[in-house]
Amino acid sequence: MKKLGPVILGIIIGAVGAYFYFGQTAEMEPSQLEAAEVAAPRGLITPEEAIVLDKAFNSRHQLISDSIVKRPDNRSSWYALQDIKDYLAYAENQTKGLGYTMDGVRVYLGAYPDSGEGIGYTTMFMVPTGSKTKTTSDGAMLNFSFQDGGGDIPGGDGLNKGGNGYPPNGNYPNE
Repeated sequence: MKKLGPVILGIIIGAVGAYFYFGQTAEMEPSQLEAAEVAAPRGLITPEEAIVLDKAFNSRHQLISDSIVKRPDNRSSWYALQDIKDYLAYAENQTKGLGYTMDGVRVYLGAYPDSGEGIGYTTMFMVPTGSKTKTTSDGAMLNFSFQDGGGDIPGGDGLNKGGNGYPPNGNYPNE
């Protein structure tokens, strides 16, 4: 009975702490709650940083447009939000069927083949990345892999056919 006091005190402190911890989110407006739950992704850049990257690409774009394509070439691709969500769900399901665990996507620059109309525009496409799903443990306690994401998944379908830039050679920000 002599040790009952600290137990009761601990319960009271825990209850008060839980009230303040959980009670604050209950009092938030729905828009505040949604904003509080969304964490910024790794690699997020500001619009100013995007402008620096876009301007740094100008000389490469000019070289491709002037010497290879002989017309203003694409600088961007546009994908509908729903198409990207659907692709990610599709790719994750497909890679499971191929025996892989999807850990991301890799974006590649490509170009449509030359045709009777001329040299094809540049495009961007993405493919699923990951690693072979392990069925047994290899006994490792620590992961010493320093590569960002796995390799491209053999047999995994990619996503292409986003809209061309508007105009095709338009710089960031495209308004």
